Amino acid sequence: MTDMTTLYAAYAGTIQNALDALVADGTLPEGTSFANVTLEPPRDPSHGDLATNAAMVLAKPAKTNPRALAEAIAAKLEADPTIVSAEIAGPGFLNLRLDPSAWLGELETIIRLGDDYGRSTMGAGTTVNVEYVSANPTGPMHMGHCRGAVVGDALSSLLELAGHNVTREYYINDAGGQVDTLARSAHLRYREALGEDIGEIPEGYYPGDYLKPIGEYLAQELGDKHLDTPEEEWLPYFRAEAVEKMMDLIKSDLALLGIHHDVFASEAALHAAGKPDEAEKWLREHGLVYDGVLEAPKGKAPPEDWEPVELPLFRSTQFGDDQDRPIKKSDGKWTYFGADLAYHMQKAADADELIDIWGADHAGTVKRIKAAVAALSQGQGNPIPFDVKLVQMVQLMRGGEPVKMSKRSGNFITIADMVEEVGKDVVRFTMLTRKPEAQMEFDFAKVVEASKDNPVWYVQYAHARIQSTIRKAADEEGVTPSLDALGQLGQEELALIRRAAQFPREVEAAAKAREPHRIAFYLYDLATDLNSFYSLGNTEPEKRFILKHDKGLTAARLFLASAIGQVLRNGLRVLGVEAVDRM
Repeated sequence: MTDMTTLYAAYAGTIQNALDALVADGTLPEGTSFANVTLEPPRDPSHGDLATNAAMVLAKPAKTNPRALAEAIAAKLEADPTIVSAEIAGPGFLNLRLDPSAWLGELETIIRLGDDYGRSTMGAGTTVNVEYVSANPTGPMHMGHCRGAVVGDALSSLLELAGHNVTREYYINDAGGQVDTLARSAHLRYREALGEDIGEIPEGYYPGDYLKPIGEYLAQELGDKHLDTPEEEWLPYFRAEAVEKMMDLIKSDLALLGIHHDVFASEAALHAAGKPDEAEKWLREHGLVYDGVLEAPKGKAPPEDWEPVELPLFRSTQFGDDQDRPIKKSDGKWTYFGADLAYHMQKAADADELIDIWGADHAGTVKRIKAAVAALSQGQGNPIPFDVKLVQMVQLMRGGEPVKMSKRSGNFITIADMVEEVGKDVVRFTMLTRKPEAQMEFDFAKVVEASKDNPVWYVQYAHARIQSTIRKAADEEGVTPSLDALGQLGQEELALIRRAAQFPREVEAAAKAREPHRIAFYLYDLATDLNSFYSLGNTEPEKRFILKHDKGLTAARLFLASAIGQVLRNGLRVLGVEAVDRM
């Protein structure tokens, strides 16, 4: 079995052994928890290679002051021949300086592990259901769906790298009034395909030309069978066909971004299977649903037609919501929340954790669905971690000017349009250059600029530059990457290795926080460090990767470059972006 231990993991183990030894000799009490002990790069690189807060967080249970405990920990750590010194800083932080051989060894680890460098067992095989996109099946994917789609997909890949089993899920909202409108819009296009002049598309219908192929398909399949029949005869069939064709289009659009879901869950199928009824029964049995009357809307006079009606209410206030929520309407139909509650109950049956990626316009419903999952956890006696990630809309720009789009008029920028113009990689990486909850602009001109200000170009350029250097060295000097002379690498090269060695801990930290954009930030920093080293060669020829007079050092620097390239590839794979060899 391949040894997956990386440098940070190895020294975390060294610190663990030192603390265990202090427990054994009585310096630390039995049963002391080390859960809050961290190992990370020091904020100031001049302070050392690694820093730990062990003495700071363990001094209280040890009933001693942090500096005294730090001295005891340092004495244990300095027994390791690869730890040159363990220096106490401030009130009790420990800064460790490593022998360069430790960092050079990490280069070998990167090359040895290859695509598995950064892979973690942190998730311990737990199953996480990530639901994302879940757009209404009423039109093609457009910019409004893009950011959440990319965030959800990158998060799924990140969690898999961190050791989780991940289910990528799409919830098809095919049970509401919008799919009846879709069916009527498709019927209109069906009549058009049969030669009828339909004139202006009526208000409230979906006007986009994307429905014309569906109308033509239905005309070929049915002829004029439903040209003049009553709506109740053709609506169910047209609804089912239109939803199916729309989902084919949506899947095709998502595939252009490299996005493929494992599960497509249908709201209509949920209702047909009686899942909301099962959920209500279960919740009533556990005292979480009761029949009650909602208060009149607060802060304004109630509508003239408002009257108190007894409804089945979910006790969401017990779980932090502002008010109890109805799961059915006065006409007996399920509220959206009632169906959503049943859907989350269904998802939880096959997962250890749930994550929803929602547009920021759904922020108002977060409390109630979190309350529902909390109630489910309480009732089953098994807490189900649940997180909702809100994603802000993206403002499309072109040369600094806003691009207008409107789904109502059928005039909008689709994902297919974006990918065709700038490419999948540009779209995906750019969507991850800011936190999802932050506002974002996507300028079609800026995202294809060849400059440091364009992160996707800059990171891909760094990888292409490495591959170009390796090819050039082989073609012109007959030199290939080798570890034989790694000892000749200097401080600038060691600084690059330190950055590369952070990748496994960045993966774990990003996975814990459920924040894939951290990987994009890290890759930009790594690319910056690499390109800065390249720039040194412009003023200091001895710092160039290829040295005609020193093939040993050239081979060592190529080995370093190869390892940096591997880390860039592994990080880009999380983001779903290709690591290009030429630009």
